[in-house]
Order: sequence, then structure tokens, then C-alpha cells
Amino acid sequence: MNHRSLHTSNAIPGEHRKSAETLFPAGWFSSEKALDFAAATSFADALGIGAEYRRLLGVEKNTDQMREFLGHFQNNLDLLIQKTWVEKDDVSRKEKLQDEIPPLITLIAQENLQQALKDFGSILDELAYLFFGTQSGKDDFTEYTFRIDSQIGLFWWYGSQLGSLKGAEKNNTLNNESLWAILLIGICYLTNF
Repeated sequence: MNHRSLHTSNAIPGEHRKSAETLFPAGWFSSEKALDFAAATSFADALGIGAEYRRLLGVEKNTDQMREFLGHFQNNLDLLIQKTWVEKDDVSRKEKLQDEIPPLITLIAQENLQQALKDFGSILDELAYLFFGTQSGKDDFTEYTFRIDSQIGLFWWYGSQLGSLKGAEKNNTLNNESLWAILLIGICYLTNF
């Protein structure tokens, strides 16, 4: 997926631009600003996952409730990957992607959330390729996904922004609570996709 700057693209419809800009404001990843949790919740609402997101945001990662939820995430992601139609040459990509999910779950359980978010971004890049083929690497990918559906477009825009976390990783500006809030958005969305 083509990682764009943090500025919202003109491809994002006006009704979603505000929630996108408040979730990832320009310069946020390279500053000492804390995550605006109200903006994260608003963004989750725009994706249609707000209630579940709010419920899970406060759940400890090493509880039965969270393990059950992450099991649902893994199962649903496995199903999504299995259901994608790909050329024969890309079957190994599907298998490799499925192999990346258990280590992601382990990173979350260990609360290594910087690495988990980085790995999740890579998983989303590969998942975008399996869903959309080479279109996922084009500059107009966000616009393309918004034409399909506004929530799908907003989700893939979110995925494209995860690569911007590399600057924050170098500066250690994001705490685990903020990293978890950002990661949980994508996990909730894919669990309910």
C-alpha cells in the first residue's frame, strides 16, 4: 500500500475528513502530543465499530475476554485470507500471510505494541494486495476504495497511515496506551468485516 503523508487526501469525502484529521493530525507522530482518545473513538464510530471498540479499549490484554476476542480476530482474518481469489502464483502469499497472524497475537499478549502495530501494518499491506491486487500500490488507492464503500475507504486510509508511525517509533513518542488504541481500531474492524 502506498504510504502517504499524514495529511488527509482529497479523496476522503468531507463527512469523513474531520474524523480522519482528528485521529491522525498533521505532525502528531513526530511530536510529544498524546493520542486524542475521543478522536480515536469517533474514528471507530465512523467505521461502524464504535461500541465494540469502547468496550475493548479498557480490557486487559491477558484476560480470557481479550484472548477470546483475539481468537475471533484471528479466525475472521484467516477466513478473509482463505476467501480471497488469487492467481496460482499468489497462493504462497496467502499462506505466508496466515503464518504472520499468530506472531502478531503473541506480540499483543506480550504488550510489545510498537512491533505489533508495525507488523499489523505489514499484514494490512499484504491483505490489501490480496483483496485489490496491484491497485493497492497505486497512488489513487484511497480514492478507489472510497468509491467502493466509504467505510472500506476510511479503513484502508487508516491502514496507509500506519507506516507513518515509524517516525514516532524513533522518537518514542507513543505510549502503549496510545499504540493499543490505534491498533485496536484495525483489529476491531477486521474482526467484524
